Amino acid sequence: MDFSGYHYLLGPVIAMLVVGLLVLLLRWTFSHGRSLVERRPRSGTSGEYGLLEVVSAPATFVEAEVQRRTLVDAGIRATLAPTTEGPRVMVFPEHAGLARQLLAGPGPLD
Repeated sequence: MDFSGYHYLLGPVIAMLVVGLLVLLLRWTFSHGRSLVERRPRSGTSGEYGLLEVVSAPATFVEAEVQRRTLVDAGIRATLAPTTEGPRVMVFPEHAGLARQLLAGPGPLD
């Protein structure tokens, strides 16, 4: 068989195969239940955040963000977690004591 007369079909066939592959990949990526796309985070209890320990339970997210920034400015890695109990400022256990002291503010003056 001589296929030399069909070389002009090679480009469109390859293009169609690439488009088909992209369609399959996108369908798989955006399909329900098996998606690689990040899902909206689910709020959990404060005990569901692994090693992180609660150091503050402010009433509002604004207060919590101010407290988180205070800790970050002091060199402590802190997270603002939207838990089912409300906003919580969380840090790793080795920094929890220092974080609580920083958030408590200065003590009474002598």
